Amino acid sequence: MTDSKQENGDKTKSPGFDAKDLDPYLMKDPEAMAVNFARAIENLGKAATAWLAPRERGAIAENAAEPMTDMVKTLSKVTEYWMSDPRRTFEAQTQLMSSYFGIWMRSMQRMQGETPADEPDRKDKRFADEDWQKNPFFEFLKQVYLITADWAEKIVAETDGLDDHTKHKAGFYVKQITAALSPTNFVATNPQLYRETIATSGENLVRGMKMLAEDIAAGHGDLKLRQTDMSKFAVGRDMALTSGKVIAQNEICQIIQYEPTTETVLKRPLLICPPWINKFYILDLNPQKSFIKWCVDQGQTVFVISWVNPDARHAGKDWASYAREGIDFALDTIEKATGEKEANAIGYCVGGTLLSATLALHAKEKNKRIKTATLFTTQVDFTHAGDLKVFVDEEQLGRLEAHMDEVGYLDGSKMATAFNMLRASELIWPYFVNNYLKGQEPMPFDLLFWNADSTRMAAANHAFYLRNCYLRNALTTNEMVLDGQKLSLKDVKIPIYNLATREDHIAPAKSVFLGSQFFGGKVDFVLAGSGHIAGVVNPPDKKKYQYWVGGAAKGDYDTWLTEATENAGSWWPHWQAWIEANNDARVPARKPGGAALNALEEAPGSYVLERA
Repeated sequence: MTDSKQENGDKTKSPGFDAKDLDPYLMKDPEAMAVNFARAIENLGKAATAWLAPRERGAIAENAAEPMTDMVKTLSKVTEYWMSDPRRTFEAQTQLMSSYFGIWMRSMQRMQGETPADEPDRKDKRFADEDWQKNPFFEFLKQVYLITADWAEKIVAETDGLDDHTKHKAGFYVKQITAALSPTNFVATNPQLYRETIATSGENLVRGMKMLAEDIAAGHGDLKLRQTDMSKFAVGRDMALTSGKVIAQNEICQIIQYEPTTETVLKRPLLICPPWINKFYILDLNPQKSFIKWCVDQGQTVFVISWVNPDARHAGKDWASYAREGIDFALDTIEKATGEKEANAIGYCVGGTLLSATLALHAKEKNKRIKTATLFTTQVDFTHAGDLKVFVDEEQLGRLEAHMDEVGYLDGSKMATAFNMLRASELIWPYFVNNYLKGQEPMPFDLLFWNADSTRMAAANHAFYLRNCYLRNALTTNEMVLDGQKLSLKDVKIPIYNLATREDHIAPAKSVFLGSQFFGGKVDFVLAGSGHIAGVVNPPDKKKYQYWVGGAAKGDYDTWLTEATENAGSWWPHWQAWIEANNDARVPARKPGGAALNALEEAPGSYVLERA
């Protein structure tokens, strides 16, 4: 009988949970907790002061209501659709309440020691702590959150009568809201945060609010979310170490030529056109990860455009300026330094879009200096440009242009925030929790240092890019006008190596694939594993990821992928073979500047050191 009672008694417990599991949640030192809460509130007050001060003295024109207004206006259209029909409203509410009832029933089953047969299996690293499963309260919170988030996204997807752009914006805004409202982002609803706050008597919040105040001060009134320890790295000391010289410069760029490491080099020099949205040293993070160093070691004479970090003086520099004073200036410099009239070129991200437009301009002018072009995660067609399109419509662009006209540029932090919002659950909220609620300093990480080293964007250049690419998709509709010439990519007949990355959230692989079909010559489309950065910066000796090659980039992307051949490891050797297949002639190694140009300074130069 006793054994039977004991057996029945065990069934009243939730699997893996008993009263002792509550011990870490019970306050041990109320006095210390009260003192630390007061200190945390004091630090929060300092954060508020850092935020208010520049607004009170007019250094920041507060326009935070504008994106909020757009979000409310967009989501109100979704609400209007569901509220306009009482039956439709009732069905949506019934669906949500039915899901909640299911959660409640499963919770009751677990409390009785049973495992629900229909328990949903949802992998989400935000809920990795074991108490999200073991503790009935937190498990219930998790399930309610996940069900509600899924329901909200489904409501948007099933809203009829919205144009594609409005529906896309509504879906994006809902994801931002649900990411922000996750129970993992609050002390009282995150078991790990709750336990840590109890264990330290709130000392974690004291440290966190201090860091919050520091980060708002560092952002001059805006939150500059720290993702890494910025004090552990310096450009030219820990990264951008490949040996080279700045051999030319003008108002918008410096041209770097790198020292050879081989006795002979390919006759055709290589010009790299990086994005001006970021700094070029993503391709030269350190000797182990450096694409630039690897190219030099393969016998390439490498030149890189290092864009200026623009300010109000550069407000009028538009795409024609970046094409002429950037790419064409670099080609002139290459000819002076090497005597070569021909070159291979690489464009990365928006640098590749500029390169593609410049190639079309060159074709109009019978300029044949660039003989092959390689595009890294580059969009030329913006039909499938992903969530960044959310930020570009006539109304939003008009506001942005008015702001840029006032100051002459767009601050780099604005673009960094937009990129982070594309993956808010990975790039915003984990750092918010770790920094400001756990009070933990982030670990040093070179890639995140580079990511935080943002650049400003010249007003005319950025407005041209957003309006002609994201808004009008002008490059592939033959409507883009650059330096007085109407462009057509069909005029670009040189060989092109077009690299996409499979998990890219900035230049989606489907978008890059479609863009391949607009060039007039042979395009080798290659798909790399991983995302926008890791898929590109993937040294062969790391033996990471994979890449796919196949037939011509025609038809449907998914069909192409099913028929493509998967290869293990880095695409870099495959690309080097492609370069040499187009021209493998070699000459003796060249010193930076040759006989014609003197070195202005050591690589990585001074332009890249300017902080936004």
